[in-house]
Amino acid sequence: MFDPDVSIETARLTLRPFGPQDAARIRSIVESGVQFLPPGAPSHVSGVAQWLAHGVHELRTSGQGVHLAMTDVDGVVVGAISLFKTSWSAGTTEVGYGVHPLYRGRGLATEAVRGLVEWVFAATELRRIDLTANLDNAASLRVAQKAGFTWEGVLRAAVMEDDGPHDLVVFGLLRGDGRGPAPTLPKAELRTERLLLRPLEPADVPDLAATAADPLTQARTGVPRGYTEDHARAFIENVERLRLRGAGIGWAAVQREHGAESGSLGDQRSPVGARPSDAAGESGRFAVNVDLRDVDWTNGTAEVGYMTAPWARGRGYAGEAVLAVARWLFECHGFRRLQLRVAVGNPESQRVAEKAGFSREGVARASLAGEDLVVFSLVPSDLV
Repeated sequence: MFDPDVSIETARLTLRPFGPQDAARIRSIVESGVQFLPPGAPSHVSGVAQWLAHGVHELRTSGQGVHLAMTDVDGVVVGAISLFKTSWSAGTTEVGYGVHPLYRGRGLATEAVRGLVEWVFAATELRRIDLTANLDNAASLRVAQKAGFTWEGVLRAAVMEDDGPHDLVVFGLLRGDGRGPAPTLPKAELRTERLLLRPLEPADVPDLAATAADPLTQARTGVPRGYTEDHARAFIENVERLRLRGAGIGWAAVQREHGAESGSLGDQRSPVGARPSDAAGESGRFAVNVDLRDVDWTNGTAEVGYMTAPWARGRGYAGEAVLAVARWLFECHGFRRLQLRVAVGNPESQRVAEKAGFSREGVARASLAGEDLVVFSLVPSDLV
């Protein structure tokens, strides 16, 4: 069994068993209707005393896990974290958590998961901790990534909720794994002389859909046929999932209306979200979507792709955006190779690659739906 008197201290939290001292707080939570307490928590205040005395402890007494309260420095219950599905013979368990809505967005879930993980591996002989999260729950995906868990796969339509089936991401952490966050490319804003590259956002959906649905884009790329705004929304969501997996990242390159100071990297470390560029009048119309994919952290390689809006073609924006991304990837993250593949029948994109300094390496036959692709590459020495 797990220790009935466990108490785990982190920088801002104490993880401890629920007890009678929590009665007033749990009654308040139940009355408010917020959802974050462990499964089996009472739905009415009349059940609080019984739950705190017995129900919340049944998982531990069965030997299958433990429910712990997350309390802040004032002793207020701000969340809950649990171990469950524990198999002592196999050496495995699973972690789950919930944070009170008023305390979300502060990194408390990540801090609690890290603290519990360290305790599990120090105080027990368990060798593996599982963590699952809905594919569309970006917040929980970030918690898993920041806590050092490895994204292992997706179980399709594995859970049924009120709005229907959801895909489930499976993460795992082994005793011998590192505890640092899984490697990812950070969200960044990059500036060139004429463009601001910023993370894709919902407001880009109409322009992204119009760009992908354009006849030339449809003819020269592998984007889905009959491209709609639903495709664009799904693409933006998937880009963020790829980033959380460490497998890619994407930007919208928009015109800088007032042409502020030039520079290939600019303020790439400025926090995304505040969008200081808006206040400076820099953000104009969507011009290019550029993204990195197939990121290989071991070998320091990645592939870049881009798609220029029909109203922005012929101005060199795609090459300018790709070069900014390449410099950022090489200079800030130590990558050694950037690959670019273009359909043999797409001479415009081949010229973009050549003007950006990429070297043509050859043709990959029948590489995309039976179509031959020209392979280009860029390495740091090409930018000197």
